[in-house]
Amino acid sequence: MVYIYKKKSGEKNYYYLRASQKKGKKTIVKDIAYLGTTIEEVEQAIIKLPKWEKEIRKAYHTINNFLKSNHYKEKAKKEKRKKDEYLEQDLLLEIEATKIHFQSVFKKKNTLTQKETIKIFTIEFAFNTTSLEGNTIKLQEAKILLEEGLTPKNKTLREVYDLQNTEEVLVEVISDKEDLSHEKIQDIHLKLMKNIDERKGYRREEVRVFKSNFDASPAPYVKTDMDLLLKWYNENKKKLHPLILAGIFHHKFEKIHPFMDGNGRTGRMLLNKILLLNEYPPLIIRKKERKGYIQALREADKSNPLERERKNYASLNQFLGKELISSYWDIFL
Repeated sequence: MVYIYKKKSGEKNYYYLRASQKKGKKTIVKDIAYLGTTIEEVEQAIIKLPKWEKEIRKAYHTINNFLKSNHYKEKAKKEKRKKDEYLEQDLLLEIEATKIHFQSVFKKKNTLTQKETIKIFTIEFAFNTTSLEGNTIKLQEAKILLEEGLTPKNKTLREVYDLQNTEEVLVEVISDKEDLSHEKIQDIHLKLMKNIDERKGYRREEVRVFKSNFDASPAPYVKTDMDLLLKWYNENKKKLHPLILAGIFHHKFEKIHPFMDGNGRTGRMLLNKILLLNEYPPLIIRKKERKGYIQALREADKSNPLERERKNYASLNQFLGKELISSYWDIFL
């Protein structure tokens, strides 16, 4: 296997083509070609290595992903965006790179190409976000269901509706420019729960959050707490980086737990809505990262409900940033 490796010395980057090979229980790694100090030099050098053409072709997606993400990261660096107290500078540049590509490249692609990419994203998102809540439909089954309408065997109707509703709502959220409000939040939840749970609106009963280390808002205070959350959102939407705004809002929403069911799915949908409203691409919190996601939310539980303490949100901000970068370059490139 070959891939591009970056070494940093001072302010300068040095790029190499690196080979990794397993020999028994050991993995042998060695640099096989020097590629240059800029992404432009790397792009030129990589096509002039006939000896490694077969290996480079095999690893094309990984290499292309690296080249494009770093190319737009350099563009982001030239914009000289001011530092953010919530994000490490390198991570911030990688996040900005996705926005630059999303707005200047992806949105200028052929309409049919955009539609096909969005379809891939919605399937991946629907599979992962419902899996986080226990849906047992596998990714390939989800693809067949959402592309061909064929229901997988031995799965409940609830699981099927769960995936179908999520895809439909995300498609709507991607094109919807209406900002957050009580009505919008409850409408998104209602559509996600269609044919699953008939209980509408904010809950009026107590709810226990399974395996949590926090108490959800008492039923009589749910509306008040959602008022405060929306007030916090409106006060901070011009102050915070959109990813930070979306992440902190998501966490505070989950702590309130305003609905009897579907809070996680609704919260992740709202997270993406905030990103999209600010012209950033949506993200996927992957099923395989569930442990890290839960841990990041738990660390944020230490925060004051009305505050946005940096130290308590550090893990969540870092986690969401990495998920955004990973899911973007895997799908939208």
